[in-house]
Amino acid sequence: MDGNGRWARARGLPRTVGHNSGAEAVRQAVKGAVACGVEYLTLFGFSSENWKRPTAEIDDLMGLLKLYLRREIDELHQNGVRMQVIGDRSRLGPDVVKLIEAAEAKTAANKKLTLTIALSYGSRAEIVLAAKRLAEAVQRGELAPDEVDEASFERFLFTADMPDPDLLIRTSGEKRISNFLLWQCAYAEFVFLDKHWPDFGQEDLRAAIAEYSSRNRRYGASE
Repeated sequence: MDGNGRWARARGLPRTVGHNSGAEAVRQAVKGAVACGVEYLTLFGFSSENWKRPTAEIDDLMGLLKLYLRREIDELHQNGVRMQVIGDRSRLGPDVVKLIEAAEAKTAANKKLTLTIALSYGSRAEIVLAAKRLAEAVQRGELAPDEVDEASFERFLFTADMPDPDLLIRTSGEKRISNFLLWQCAYAEFVFLDKHWPDFGQEDLRAAIAEYSSRNRRYGASE
């Protein structure tokens, strides 16, 4: 979800205004996903690299996150949306973690859409952590070395209970993955949009899904 700061700067506004407008785009993306029958929507909310940003901006983002968790969960729950968070929670404040856990518990049984928010998330770190957990399982004798394969490895990822993404959408003209779901996106289709995230709406989601639907996914096979 790129471009909140650039969207605000182009309008002579503080970055915080861009982040607030980005939160509204999140609402539209979730509504659009439900309307389109999408079953899994994963949003890259805050990367492990984002901790390098100025403290004031991080505080603003965390405040916005807490506001979203307090304000939106009831509506998500009423609409059958399950919410979960992936990433390194140890770097998040205890008040943020408490709100995340409450939101996950409240929406756990919902089936219409699984909304996953990646917070303090980095895919390389996730893969390293999964490898460590897999090695520990082998060391405990729970898994033989010759039983290690892609399926057994995937069980130790944050996304173990989710299907791999079919479609990755990136806004603001950026054309890279930026350490997001590197393992999981092995066969995902990419759609890149020049517009900044605050301008992303339901019609953009529908157009991206339509473009994805027009593609021939061969998974390495011949025509």
